[in-house]
Parts: sequence; structure tokens; C-alpha cells
Amino acid sequence: MKPSTCAAALMAAALSLTEAPGASAAVPSVNMEAVVKAAQIDPRRPGHTPTPGAKAGVLLVERALRDRHLLDGRWVDGYFGTTTVTAYAKYQRSLGYTGLMANGLPGRTSLAELGAGRFKVAHAIGPGARVPAGGVVIDTRTRSMLAEAKRLFGRDLVLDQGSYNPGGDPTSAGTHDGGGVVDVSVKGMNAATRVAAARALRRAGFAAWVRSPRQGAWPWHIHAVAISDTDLSTQAQHQVGDYYLGQNGLADRGPDDGPKVTIRTWEESQALLRGRTA
Repeated sequence: MKPSTCAAALMAAALSLTEAPGASAAVPSVNMEAVVKAAQIDPRRPGHTPTPGAKAGVLLVERALRDRHLLDGRWVDGYFGTTTVTAYAKYQRSLGYTGLMANGLPGRTSLAELGAGRFKVAHAIGPGARVPAGGVVIDTRTRSMLAEAKRLFGRDLVLDQGSYNPGGDPTSAGTHDGGGVVDVSVKGMNAATRVAAARALRRAGFAAWVRSPRQGAWPWHIHAVAISDTDLSTQAQHQVGDYYLGQNGLADRGPDDGPKVTIRTWEESQALLRGRTA
């Protein structure tokens, strides 16, 4: 080897040694939006097919749960099914969380703590603070979503029932116990207008259906669940999963009877809107 070539090789080796520590310190990212979506859909999905775009992040979460002895290694498969939801809820309780804070959906704080030294959290989401809205309570994320739905619909949306209302309406089967769930009044609306309102809610990131008295012991209304609200009750999480799978969100898990739209979360719809206006 010529002297100049040898010197260049030694310099390259030295540079690789100085760069190695930084490279080894890099940690992967968990896309929280994708993981939370998977935690709603996968438990309702037949088989063990992971939610598209979520597998890599779910695997990181499952490995961290496994290493905390909360999840058996055979369930580390990138599928955020019932077993992983249960393990995550157990992890949340180990942090001292109770109630909605231990609902099995990854929250921003618990996910960051789980990932300490292992992964960082990207695309973090959260429900925001609880706020009053027309005599009921919702969270700020839901409030923003309703404002967008109102804009798309072109008129006000009046709420019959809000969120964080455990036991408030026994016909709701627990869906309103957590955040992100509202019932919208359809008083004065004809059939076409009811469908238009449900479509606007869906476009804003809700799983929304027009409910009729023949479906249950309730009056006409629109039931809307904010997809990926991390305060969702277990029952509301299941409704979101069913919505993604083309079902009606009711106990019979019948076919979806609402207007067809491209399903997007609030964050996805806002990203699309920003892209259009950029």
C-alpha cells in the first residue's frame, strides 16, 4: 500500500471510531399516532394481521413490555391485540395510574416512560384538558374536531350528551364513560341532513353513525367517537375498531350503515388540510 493510501485508510478508521459512539446512541422512534390506532383496531380484527404502518412501533412497545415481565415473548408480534392492551393497562397501573389513565391505550406520558433509553416518541397525541360545551363536558381535542365538523356541515351541531359521563345514560353501554364521545342532536333534521351531519363528523375524524329508535332504546341522534382519543373507554375503543372494519359500532357488529368516507384520524385530516394549503 502506498504511504498516502495508508494514511487515508488510517484517517478513515479514526473517523469511524469517533463517529461510532454517536451512531450507537441513536434510538428508534415509535409513531404514537400509529400505535394508538393499532390498539383500537387490532383487538377487533380477526386473525393477527398488524395494522398497516404500525408494526414497527408496536414491536418496540411489546419488547419493552416483555422486558418488564408484563407480556409473554410469544405475543411480541407487532399486533396490538387484546393481550397487548391488557399488558399495557397493567403497565399503566404499575405507574400508579387508575381509571381512564389505565385504559390500555398508550398515553403520551406512559409511552415516553416505557421508552426511556429504548425509543423516543414521535407524532405524540393527547386529548387535552376537559372543557364545558353546551351544558356537557368534552376535551379540547374533541372540541376542535367538532368545530371542523361544523365548518364542513355548514351549521351548528348541538350536543345531547358529552364525554366523561359514567353511568349518565345506561343505553350508552359505557361508551360515554371516557373522553372523545358525543351524541349529536338531529332535531329538525330530515334523513338527508342527518346523513350530511354524520358525513361531516366522519371527515373530521369521528367514527359516527346515525342512530334510530329501531336500533335501541334511544331517540334519533348521531353517535360520534373521536378516533384515537387516548381517554376513550374500552367500549368506545371497540367502536372505533369496528368502524375501521366496516361495522356499525353496535353489539351485533352489523355492517356499517353510515356515509362512506375515507377514514382518517383528526391528526391525519389536519395534515392533509395543511398539505392542500401549503
